[in-house]
Amino acid sequence: MSFFGNLYREELPSRAKTLYMYLKDRSNAEGECWPAIKTIARDTSMSVSTVKRAIADLTQHGLICKEKRYRENGGNSSNRYFLKE
Repeated sequence: MSFFGNLYREELPSRAKTLYMYLKDRSNAEGECWPAIKTIARDTSMSVSTVKRAIADLTQHGLICKEKRYRENGGNSSNRYFLKE
């Protein structure tokens, strides 16, 4: 199977495919990464809203898991993403 073979699904929008490839490129050996949504939007030339929809698409199709992260003072930090496939 090809490197991104799990993305060749008709029901998966192109925004989700783009995001998955981006996260795969940014992930470590364990398949985890933690880029900020604004960083993803800037790097992929997508809007913040489109990135959020793409994250929802990938989560719904079981390709990623999202974990919220917080700073020591309780403020929000970037999410951590785990690639499943």
